[in-house]
Amino acid sequence: MNTYLILTVIADDRPGLVDSLAATIGEHAGNWLESNMSQLAGKFAGILRIGVAADAAESLVGALHALAAGDSSFKLVVERVDAQGDVIGEALGDTAARQHLEIELVANDRPGIVSEISRVLASLSVNVEYLSTLCEPAPMSGEPLFRAHAELSMPSTLLRSELSEKLEQLADDLMVEILD
Repeated sequence: MNTYLILTVIADDRPGLVDSLAATIGEHAGNWLESNMSQLAGKFAGILRIGVAADAAESLVGALHALAAGDSSFKLVVERVDAQGDVIGEALGDTAARQHLEIELVANDRPGIVSEISRVLASLSVNVEYLSTLCEPAPMSGEPLFRAHAELSMPSTLLRSELSEKLEQLADDLMVEILD
């Protein structure tokens, strides 16, 4: 029987950091199942899901904490989940009654924009499964431009046009593209 772990890692970015994680997981016969990792402002930020035999899980968790203890910038959180990582499944209700979609958002950047967008999504019972954002200079003006790509799960009763309309009501300059 396997145990599944979600690891969240933040550390000063440096060559070999991912290798250290992978080697520690491999030494304990862990299986690296999926991950998302980024470099943000000189910091490495990663989240990953691993599977490991139940009888080796405690040893692996101990080794990961020992790895983190050797680096004062290394922050590690380990959480156990079920095989599918279905921690929130019950809260969302029947996942078969939900539709999945991807959206792209573009607007002039301003403080609070992510909060405004997430508030609209929550009010419509839309779950954010993946979110990637960045700010970059607008091509013509050089003013800060906010861009986001999101993968969402929403009630099957919610129309895509309704989602788009509610988001676009946040600001005149907010453009929403629903990807097929």
